[in-house]
Amino acid sequence: MKEYIRLEAVVPSELHGKRVDLAAAALWPAYSRGKLQSWIKQGGLQVDGSSVQPKQAVAVGSKLTIDTELEAVVTWQAESMPLNLVYHDDDIIVVNKPVGLVVHPGAGNWEGTLVNALLAFDPTLEQLPRAGIVHRLDKDTSGVMVVARSQLAHHSLVEALQAREVSRHYIAIAHGALTGGGKVDAPIGRHPTARKKMAVVDYGKPAVTHFNLVQRYRHFTQLKLSLETGRTHQIRVHMAHRKNPLIGDSVYGGRSRIPADSDQVLVDAIRYFPRQALHAEQLSFQHPASGDWVSFHAPIPEDLQNLIDVLDRYDRA
Repeated sequence: MKEYIRLEAVVPSELHGKRVDLAAAALWPAYSRGKLQSWIKQGGLQVDGSSVQPKQAVAVGSKLTIDTELEAVVTWQAESMPLNLVYHDDDIIVVNKPVGLVVHPGAGNWEGTLVNALLAFDPTLEQLPRAGIVHRLDKDTSGVMVVARSQLAHHSLVEALQAREVSRHYIAIAHGALTGGGKVDAPIGRHPTARKKMAVVDYGKPAVTHFNLVQRYRHFTQLKLSLETGRTHQIRVHMAHRKNPLIGDSVYGGRSRIPADSDQVLVDAIRYFPRQALHAEQLSFQHPASGDWVSFHAPIPEDLQNLIDVLDRYDRA
C-alpha cells in the first residue's frame, strides 16, 4: 500500500547557515538523517520549492518541504491472524501477546509471527523499521507490548526506551522462598560458550532488575518485577543468577526442582509447566502524540493463573 507524506517547516534563526540535511534532521527528528539525505537527492525534500544538495546551507525564514512517497522498509509478508488488541490509535498499537507467538520473522520463523499479523492489520507498518516493533517479548513470555504505528511514535518510543522512561512490570513465579524484595544489578551479555544464551558476564551491558514479593510459598515465590534496562532474557538471566530461576525455564533453570514430599498435583504442575512462568502485566509510557502518560494492562493468562492456584493450595507457607 502506497502512502505519501507532505510536511512543511520554516527554518528558525538557530538553524541559519546549517546544512539542509542537518536542519531537516533538527526539524523532523522522527526521520533519520540518512533518510532525509535520500529524499533531498531524489527531490522529495526541497528548499523554497527548489531541489538542493544535502550540504547546501539554509537561511532563516526558508521553507523546507517534504513531498514524497514512503517506501517499504521491511519485506515480510502479511498474514491474517488473530490479534488480541488492547488499544490502538493513529500512532500506537498495544497488543496482548500470547504464549508461543514469535514477535518478528527470523531464521526458522518466517511466517506466523506477531509482525506478520500486524502487517495484515495495518499494511503501512512496512514503512517503519522492524514494522514498528520497538521492544520484544520472548516467544514463551506472554503479555502487553506496544508497537509504533507512525514515524513520530517510532522515534519517540525508541528514545523513551533508551532513556529508561518506559515502565514495564512483570509477574513471575521463581524457585525458592524469597524473604524480601531487592534489585539485581549485573551486566548481561552473550554466554561465553553457549552462543544462543545470555549470561551475567563482566563484558556485558548494564542491566538492572527490581523485584518485589507478591506471595511467598514454602518452596516458591510469586514476584512482581520491573526493568530499568531491556536486555535479552533479562529477568530470566538475573533470577537464575540469583539461584532463583523461573519455573518452567529449561534454558536458564535446568530441570525443575521438585520439593520432597510434595502432593502429586504440585509435582505435576511444576514438572509439566510448559514455559517460563513470566508474564508482562503492565506497560506505561508517555503517549508519542498527546504527551499524556498512558498505562496498559494484560491479565494473567490461564496457564499461569492455574499454576498460582495450585501453589496457593498445595505450597502455602
